[in-house]
Parts: sequence; structure tokens; C-alpha cells
Amino acid sequence: MQSTFDKKNQHIYLDHSATTPVDSRVVEAMLPCFSDIYGNPSSLHYAGRAAREAVEQARAAIAEILNARESEIYFVSGGTEADNLAIQGVAFQNRQKGDHIITTQVEHPAVLNTCRFLEKQGFSVTYLNVDQYGQVDPDAVKQAIRKETILISIIHANNEVGTINPLKEIGKIAREAGVYFHTDAVQSFGKIPLDMQSLPVDMLSVSGHKIYGPKGIGILYVRRGVDYRALAYGGSQERKRRPGTENVPAIVGLGAAARLMHREMSQHREKVGALRDEFQSRLTARFPGVKINGHPQQRLYNILNVSFPAIDNETLLLRLDMAGIAVSTGSACSSGSIEPSHVLRAMGIPARQAKSSIRFSFGKDNTPREVERVVEVLASILSGGS
Repeated sequence: MQSTFDKKNQHIYLDHSATTPVDSRVVEAMLPCFSDIYGNPSSLHYAGRAAREAVEQARAAIAEILNARESEIYFVSGGTEADNLAIQGVAFQNRQKGDHIITTQVEHPAVLNTCRFLEKQGFSVTYLNVDQYGQVDPDAVKQAIRKETILISIIHANNEVGTINPLKEIGKIAREAGVYFHTDAVQSFGKIPLDMQSLPVDMLSVSGHKIYGPKGIGILYVRRGVDYRALAYGGSQERKRRPGTENVPAIVGLGAAARLMHREMSQHREKVGALRDEFQSRLTARFPGVKINGHPQQRLYNILNVSFPAIDNETLLLRLDMAGIAVSTGSACSSGSIEPSHVLRAMGIPARQAKSSIRFSFGKDNTPREVERVVEVLASILSGGS
């Protein structure tokens, strides 16, 4: 795959937490679904059977990676739909048992805005505080549980700072209390091994475009026995939980991307982690005033959230973009907001520091040469150069 460093235009892509380029091997796997395997998976004839087989092969691959049953894997349009289906589905189906939900202040907007919607429907939501690194305390989760609590939803790895939450401890607490536990694993899937036989999680959200797969496809893992309802109504696709004709090319692409990420996970972690660490070392040595946001150890290997003193993050982002360097000020789903990052503010970071933060998220095709160039461009910008 060609490097993200374009020698002609000097483009450097460091926003892989927002989305990733589709791997050429994934594209190759998808292509037959636009021409040869074009049937409707619900059709009983040969064309439908071929499409159904392609869908089920992808489902089987993802189930194997998660060490889950194939019947526990549901294809949806992405992480946002998965979060909505999990949270709303459990909430409305179990309302007679209780109306209380627990989450954190550092969730992805797909979780936070779903919870805010449910509050308008009469549900009660507890938004837990996190520590200075963005991590939630399992004891705080335990103390927040009430007799009417029906769901806990806590992100696995934060999309802005990369901090990893202790899912096993939280899941154990939820299981002992008889409360369903959902996690948004959009950023962690493909980077951290996830074994649903040992991980006490009832529902888990995944998105294809974060793992070098296509956009518009994801999965919701639902442990057998979880009582939840569909949000849409139509045909019998996805066991009536997510009706509508399946997006066969995207499903096949997700399956291919998941296989590749799982197979190459260790080498990605070693290579990308080394690049991220080298970049952090260069930044802290070159710019003594920078602040690294997030947990120093318990974090994803590809994310580095940095606050630069005396410059607004939007200004810095635009200057970097003019130099052909793509970065982010936080979640792509929160772009356009003039407010400081809700994640950084929840971590107790002052507003001024939060408004000077940039997220650099590395991918498998970034290079040491790109790291050197980004540091030099930053030096030029921060010194007042062009």
C-alpha cells in the first residue's frame, strides 16, 4: 500500500482515529460484490444464495475474532447506529424493570446524545466523572448502581485521548448487579484483543472505517439472552433486529478488514506504537511547554493528544493543513463546535489548555520521515514562521 506521504504534495495523514483509507486488499475482496455477487441475500435463487454466503462468511470471521457466536453478530451501518441500537434497545425494552442508565462524561457523542434523548423520554442518566487521565473508576460505577439501573454504557478506549477503561472490572460489577453492560469499542477493535468469552460485556459496538474497511458498515455484538428491541421495522433481515437489504459489498469489506487487522495486530502495534512514541519524544524535547493529554501507559498505541501553549488548536490545525498535514482537534463527530473538548474538560484540563489541543492519530503506513517533517512544520508554525 502506498505511503500516506505524498512526495509531490507532501501530504501526511495523521487522522486515522477519524477514519482510515480502505486497504487495497479490502477493495479487492469487495469488488466481486458489485458485479458477480450482486444478488439480494434474502432471495432463494442462486444469486441470492451466493450473496447470503458472502454475508455469512464475513459474520463468521468477525465472530471468530471476537470468540463469539455467529448469532451474536448483527450488521449495522456503523458505530453510531450500534450505540443507538444497544442503548435505546435495552432502555425501551426493559423500562418496566427500571429507568436508570450509567455512562461517563467522556463518551462519544453517539452515546452522550442518545442518553440525552432518553432523558427527554423520562429516563434517568448518571454521567460519571473521570480522573485526570480520562479513566473511570470501577468503584464509582458500583456506587452509582441503583435498584432501577438497567444499563451501563462505558467506552472502551477514548477516541480523543486514547485512554483505555478497565472493562473487565466494570463488567464484573455489572454482572454481579444484574445490569446490562455495553461498550463502544470503535477505537479499540483491531488494536486490542477482545475475547467475548472472557470479557463480561453484553453489547459491543464496532465500525468498519476505523480498521481500513469501508464507511457505512459496522456491527453490534449482542450476547445471547440480552433483552432488547429493534429501532426500525421492516423485513426479517438480521433476525428482525436490523431490517433492510444487507449492504453486501460493505459487509464483505468489513469482514476482510477485520481479518487483516486481527492477523497483523501485533506488527501494527509495534510499528505504529514506535512512531507515536518517537513523535512524543521529539515533541517534548523540542517544545518544553507542551502537555500530553491522556493516560501515560493505559492508552491506545496510535493516539497522541497534545496541548500546545499560546496557540489556538483551530489555528494550528489550519496551519498544519496548509502544510499538507491532516490532524484533528478531537472527535470528527464534534467538528464545528466552538466549545473546548468535552473529554478534556471532564478530565479537569483548563479551558485554555483544552482549546490548544491537537489529536495526532497514526496509521500503519505512516513513516519516520513523516514524523520528522511534522515536527519541523510545527517548529516553524510555533516560532511564527510560514
